[in-house]
Amino acid sequence: METAQLKEQLKKQIVEFLNLMQVKPEDIKDDEPLFGEGLGLDSIDSLELIVLLNREYGITIKDPREGRKVFTDVNSMAEYIVQHRTK
Repeated sequence: METAQLKEQLKKQIVEFLNLMQVKPEDIKDDEPLFGEGLGLDSIDSLELIVLLNREYGITIKDPREGRKVFTDVNSMAEYIVQHRTK
């Protein structure tokens, strides 16, 4: 899968997994921060993203510091998936 396709898929999964009814996948920019000022996700959402990576891509994140880097934005998530995917 190409990186552009992966990013589009990730956006759809983020909206679906986090139940973000008010957000459309196409509204999420690749470099928009997922937490804080950007998409406005919180710590509960980060747990859901960890589950998403594990369930959909076979990736386990054990270190919270690593998770902070991975979940910076869609670009960082896609890059991490490409490097660590097992499924």
